[in-house]
Amino acid sequence: MAAIAARNNRWPVALAAVLIVYLGAAGLLFSLLPVKDGERDWFAPLVPGGWMAWSFPTAMFFLTIFALLSLMAVWEYARPGGNPRVGILRFETTRGDRLFVSLLGSAFIHLAWLGLVGANLWWAVALSVIYAVGVFRYV
Repeated sequence: MAAIAARNNRWPVALAAVLIVYLGAAGLLFSLLPVKDGERDWFAPLVPGGWMAWSFPTAMFFLTIFALLSLMAVWEYARPGGNPRVGILRFETTRGDRLFVSLLGSAFIHLAWLGLVGANLWWAVALSVIYAVGVFRYV
């Protein structure tokens, strides 16, 4: 029992480590942004002539997915046993299932926003966060 209590007291260190790595990687990506005419080009390739055009938004997207998976691991470390539960969809889901449903739904929200509204995606991000909170709460 003491081992479980000691482990649950160390989760803030793991959480801080994930956040520091995320912010450090985001800062590194920011520093790699090319500058044209004194302004940062947010959509230029981070590696000129590379095999894939990794732009800042693309790299941040994948970095954020990695951070979400890492935060889920910290959550499981801090509060083990995310038992399956039956929500409004009437099938069992775990924390990982709900994260997947949140990410999948957010992708569709962004695609619909691009098709119906345009390229300004900040409201789509806000709607996706609200959707994810709803999924984690009710699904």
